[in-house]
Amino acid sequence: MTPSAPLLRWQDCLFAVNLHCQLRVRHLRLDPGACLALVGSNGSGKSLMARALAGELPCSAGECLQPPETVRLSAEQQQALLAEDWRRRNTDMLEEGEEAGIMTAELLQQVPAGLQQRLDVAKLAPRPYRVLSSGEGRKVLLAQALAMAPPLLVLDEPFAGLDAAARQDLQRLLEELHTGGQAMAIILSRYDEIPRFASALGILSERQLVRCGLPDEILKQQDVAELALSETLRQLPLPARPSAPPSPPTSTPLIRLCRLHIDYDGHSVIAGLDWQVNPGEHWHIAGPNGCGKSTLLSVICGDHPQGYCNDVTLFGRRRGSGESIWEIKSHIGLVSPALHLEHRVSASAQEVVLSGFFDSIGLYDAPGDEQVSLSRRWLERLGMARLAKTPFQRLSFGQQRLLLIARALVKHPPLLILDEPLQGLDPLSRDRIRHFVEELMQSGTTQLLFVSHHADDAPRGLTHRLDFIPQPQGGYAYRQRPLPVPDQPPSVGSPAIRANPPATAGCAG
Repeated sequence: MTPSAPLLRWQDCLFAVNLHCQLRVRHLRLDPGACLALVGSNGSGKSLMARALAGELPCSAGECLQPPETVRLSAEQQQALLAEDWRRRNTDMLEEGEEAGIMTAELLQQVPAGLQQRLDVAKLAPRPYRVLSSGEGRKVLLAQALAMAPPLLVLDEPFAGLDAAARQDLQRLLEELHTGGQAMAIILSRYDEIPRFASALGILSERQLVRCGLPDEILKQQDVAELALSETLRQLPLPARPSAPPSPPTSTPLIRLCRLHIDYDGHSVIAGLDWQVNPGEHWHIAGPNGCGKSTLLSVICGDHPQGYCNDVTLFGRRRGSGESIWEIKSHIGLVSPALHLEHRVSASAQEVVLSGFFDSIGLYDAPGDEQVSLSRRWLERLGMARLAKTPFQRLSFGQQRLLLIARALVKHPPLLILDEPLQGLDPLSRDRIRHFVEELMQSGTTQLLFVSHHADDAPRGLTHRLDFIPQPQGGYAYRQRPLPVPDQPPSVGSPAIRANPPATAGCAG
């Protein structure tokens, strides 16, 4: 029987962005219908690999056979789409009715109705794309990609921002596509998201494909080096607090909301929420995509205009009583998918960390000697000191997320808001960040609001939980309860062993 021609074949290939940023692959072969999963730590070359697989990077050496019209889905696409939305809405050429920007219906125009229903995105069509949650926005772009039926579909962190039910549903959909013959390459930072139907698993390190083969065989090769490094890092103290940290009142609730109501074009997003965060409390906020979690956080941060027509009290002051937005933000450290998407700046890695002292996107104030010193110490704790002068946009998605976390922590804020903070981080980085957050919580000077669709991401020490619960008649109920046993973090580097699927991809480091 004559073997089928490969869909993709690389031999001794070098893909270059510039002289200092190159990806090397000794051998990779994908047959029609293959599913290749690729895992690597932050900065290992995952994003470069995704671009190379999609034919977006030139091959400067070696033999490179690529399928035409490969489609790639990534967080950068969301950033570009939101940037285009901003440009549309900030022009003098707008006509009546155009202020909405990019509408989701526009993006779904070429997507078959059945696929829209399968991905549960049809209901999003009437809404502007910019108001969708990160997970909803990603599903819309996935629907676009699948509608094109490409010979090879490259998915860069496809599960980022999706709740547990949506992740399981996407896994099932991808398995259906794989069974139907769709070839895929899936780039991941979490071992537990490796599809059970993957025909090959590749490991990236230092911008090279260092291992590739059957998933079972590769997973058994994983050693304890990451665990040993993690234990070493746990012995190091956090960088010190600034000498003049923000200090709101400590005897009053940090947050008090009375009958909070937020709507958009007659659609109720949050309806009648009463909620109070008392001193010493750390809250886990949970609910499905689109339930209003990010809207709630934007009200707290002072970024939602309807916060000013509600009964909202922060740090002992009623919203609208004369405080400035910068006074609010001075007490808050924030990480969120939306903040990451908004960071289209030319700042260096160190400048991004320094911007946390000024609550700005980009650095526009001259930092003091202490602030510069503290920013260096944070980069050292992240293992990114050598990248201090590297432009933010040249870093991988995971490295960018680590910098934004340091930006939120650098001033030891009284209120730390983490909305899906560990998206795109490898197991070691996730464990490291959980440890940082736990240290801040234990200091007694920082309270936490934590949002994640991954229960294992939660740090130890959470005291309360706020659940957004879907109701049969529509809308959400709000359940508040104390947590008698703090959520426990997961161990690092222990991926589950999966069944061995038929080999339809071949690769080697």
